[in-house]
Amino acid sequence: MKNALITLLLTMLAGLGGYIASWLNTPLPYMLGSLVTTGALVLFWSGAIPEDYKFPMNFRMVFLSIIGVTIGTRVTPDVIMALPNYLPSFALLTLFVFAAHFLNYQIFRKIGGYDHPTAFYSGTPGGLIEAIAMGEASGANVAILTIQQFLRIIALIALMPIGMSIWYGEPVGSASGLSFAQAGADLHAMPLVLLLGVMGMWLGVRLRIPAGQLTGPMFIAAIATMSGLTDMSVPQWVVNLCQIVIGTSLGIRFVGLKGSTLVRASWLSVLSVTGMLGMALACAMILVPITGLPADVLLISFAPGGVTEMALIALSLHANPALVTMHHIYRIIVTVIEMTIMVRITKRKKL
Repeated sequence: MKNALITLLLTMLAGLGGYIASWLNTPLPYMLGSLVTTGALVLFWSGAIPEDYKFPMNFRMVFLSIIGVTIGTRVTPDVIMALPNYLPSFALLTLFVFAAHFLNYQIFRKIGGYDHPTAFYSGTPGGLIEAIAMGEASGANVAILTIQQFLRIIALIALMPIGMSIWYGEPVGSASGLSFAQAGADLHAMPLVLLLGVMGMWLGVRLRIPAGQLTGPMFIAAIATMSGLTDMSVPQWVVNLCQIVIGTSLGIRFVGLKGSTLVRASWLSVLSVTGMLGMALACAMILVPITGLPADVLLISFAPGGVTEMALIALSLHANPALVTMHHIYRIIVTVIEMTIMVRITKRKKL
């Protein structure tokens, strides 16, 4: 009961931060505002959250599933038919994963001074859960590895919308007034959305699909949408609430971090993310004439943030989130395969 009350109060406070961010017209305001509010709370007021408090991941999963269903409604026959045209994009994304991991390893090992396993698993451009599990088994510093991986996601979702607003010279996405939801949407579809979300979560986790809590509902909703049998429009305030919960769950990751550790991890993350964004932009420029996709959509598709967070950015910019999500699922799969290959090569060299 105590845990639930803390979660409720924390989410309400984070929601206030999201509202203030929306009033200031920041990009992706409800997620960034709640993330900054929660992160500042746990960093600068050590007694605000009990030491044994854990943000309930099952609570977060419900809202992840709603976002997954929302993305799934954007999967149309046109998107499916166009996938073969994007094979060059997936091919270049494969090379991007290897190159990004190599770059990050050099940053964390040679500049950051991390030991080999900590630098190796901190530098993976995706596969957060797999990286933490494999890193722990390899003797990596799990605390540093975890915060470094979360900082990758946090830095990207903070920098992407702001950077694109600066690039275009005007607010983009939700900061410019674009809406996630369809006009006039109400709560009539929510029972179906929740049902499909739960079914999709179960399927995604059962089949061990990357980011299954999000991608499972997305696939189920895509099938339902393409059948033409149902309407699953979600009100904007529900999507805002989903952003608040996701932002809060990310911000709470800063709890217990000491200043020096966070400062070092932060500037290393800035180096890493800047390098990866530069590589992603180069890939996007190469692919624009080949795929016919806009450069901003390709950049979002390559930027190695969390699947959920990058899909939300795509939604806020009115890029097709289904296509962006497919790229990020593929990136995670390739990253896990690449991690396994590199570990085996390293072990053989030691023998």
